[in-house]
Amino acid sequence: MKKSWITAGQRIVSRAGHALEHHPRQVTALLAAVLLCGGGGAFAVASLGPDPSALPVRQILENVQPLPLAEQSEALDTWQFNLYRSEAVRPTDTAESLLGRLGVNDAGAAVFLRQDPVARQQVLGAPGRLVHVESTDSRELQRLTVRWTTLEGNQLPTTFKRLVVERQDDGPFTSRIETAPLVPSLRVGSGSIRSSLFGAADEAGIPDAITVQMVDIFAGEIDFHRRLRVGDRFALVYETLEADGEPMRTGRVLSAQFNNAGRQLEAMWFQEPGTNGGYFDLEGKSLERAFLASPMEVTRITSGFSMRMHPILKDWRAHKGVDYGAPTGAPVRAVGDGIVDFAGQMGGYGNVVKIDHGKGDITLYAHLSRMDVRRGQPVQRGQRIGGVGSTGWATGPHLHFEFHQNGTQRDPIEVARQSKSIELSAQARAQFKVAAQAMRTQLAAAASSNLVASAR
Repeated sequence: MKKSWITAGQRIVSRAGHALEHHPRQVTALLAAVLLCGGGGAFAVASLGPDPSALPVRQILENVQPLPLAEQSEALDTWQFNLYRSEAVRPTDTAESLLGRLGVNDAGAAVFLRQDPVARQQVLGAPGRLVHVESTDSRELQRLTVRWTTLEGNQLPTTFKRLVVERQDDGPFTSRIETAPLVPSLRVGSGSIRSSLFGAADEAGIPDAITVQMVDIFAGEIDFHRRLRVGDRFALVYETLEADGEPMRTGRVLSAQFNNAGRQLEAMWFQEPGTNGGYFDLEGKSLERAFLASPMEVTRITSGFSMRMHPILKDWRAHKGVDYGAPTGAPVRAVGDGIVDFAGQMGGYGNVVKIDHGKGDITLYAHLSRMDVRRGQPVQRGQRIGGVGSTGWATGPHLHFEFHQNGTQRDPIEVARQSKSIELSAQARAQFKVAAQAMRTQLAAAASSNLVASAR
């Protein structure tokens, strides 16, 4: 029997080998089918496990001993923390009212702010400044900090002052003033005009001081009073100056782009060694003029250089200047470098400042509420010389501005556009070309920021 089983097995193996040798594809297909069926069967068997919901469940209960509450309470009582807060100084603030808004209840600190001459002048005597305090959880003052910058002429500051009022370990307060460098930080912004230029800038989060700079840069090419259009677009790359990591004030516009009525204008700041620097288009043509187009930072012309009905005398006569409507006290600036030729009362003009710019050019600023310069004082282009008022013959607060050339009154806006500009030297052009290429890249990024914001 055993021999017959062996013979039969050998016969089967022999036939299988013969079949594999002469019909390999058919044998392979047969084996694959067998394996698949076997796998399906295995899957069917594996899926017949017990229902998880039928498995036995055991509940185990254990007693947990909480930590002693007394120790936790003691730890909380001994743990101390400091609070930080900031507030702007108000004109009516006392030491108590300011500290109260800052969450500080410290009689000793209030007395120190009133009596220390440095702290009193730089805190209570400086409305608008931001005050930062650090206090304990019991509302006692630990440290008070105030920062500010001082302008020197028409130059941007490079440092800031920091007042520090600090509690000493033995109890009393001390004050000190420190000087630290301002750190420039790059910002970009862009906008599209819907109703007004400043409205579009506000929507884009661009400071007014930067918008004013942009107006000054392109004033020789764009009439911002009469030639702006809905849909005009602008993009800016500018600096902010930071103190201790916080924005302190705006810096300079580094590059700008303005699309007005189908024209695209571009500008960049460039300072050639040994010069004061200025704005140029990206091909190297100067946009700087000897005179600013306006003596006001925020401008609204109420009467131009033309014939008009005199508002007081009620007769038709030539208006030999430009009137700018603005609230009382709004800053008035010199349109060019020069020497103050007159500062005082002048009949119907009220308070007047006259500046001699040399070569027969004189500017006159009338109806001022205050005069911040004196006769013989040198002034720089853009320097504040007074405030808007209604002194003399005036029906309301405004600035009357005149430009005299060799004794003849001229349209100030046209004079500014035709005034001479600075030019690049041949040596600086290679460096300018490299800087201009970098500015093109920055302006493209600034312009795209408005597209991203609009898409949102």
